[in-house]
Amino acid sequence: MLRILTVCTGNVCRSPLAALMLEQRLSELDVQVSSSGTRARPGLPMTSEAQSIAVELGATQAAASAHVSRFLDTTQLQSADFVIAMARDHRRAIVELNPSLSRTTFTLRELDRLVALTDDDELVLSGKPDGPESPRATLVRMLAHVATRRGIAPPPDSPDDDDVVDPYRRSRRAYTLSGVQLARALPAVERLVRLALAR
Repeated sequence: MLRILTVCTGNVCRSPLAALMLEQRLSELDVQVSSSGTRARPGLPMTSEAQSIAVELGATQAAASAHVSRFLDTTQLQSADFVIAMARDHRRAIVELNPSLSRTTFTLRELDRLVALTDDDELVLSGKPDGPESPRATLVRMLAHVATRRGIAPPPDSPDDDDVVDPYRRSRRAYTLSGVQLARALPAVERLVRLALAR
């Protein structure tokens, strides 16, 4: 089983929405998706606006209503195979808690931008060992390869373009934009996971 962890600030908007969307996209695979927040107050539900967006994007109301927030800790990071930050400050917090994740943790939109520059064969074959490897090892190897693109790829027009907009306590329009950004970038995660599990 591959374990994916999505991370935002309060764990009531972006990261649970991303987790629900990934669960839907990867439902037939041996994948577990969870979420947490760098400054979360444990036990809170998703905001009503985030729940509404989740349902609009295909999640069930029951799944959206069942979410309770979690505070990010080292145990969650150690057990995750793939950690996805919603923004650069979340990535910094993740790496501070576990420096070994510096080459395999990305913001979602950064990951999408870098993965788009690499075809499937390059992802799978880069650094491939002679013998068999686990899906987790394949995924980690692919992520490390994607990280090498950081110094090669053209930077985004603005550093903010690597972040998913935080809609908390903002307008419905902000929630919609956040959902659109997630929906556009999550296929990159799905692509990596499916490649890792296919090997």
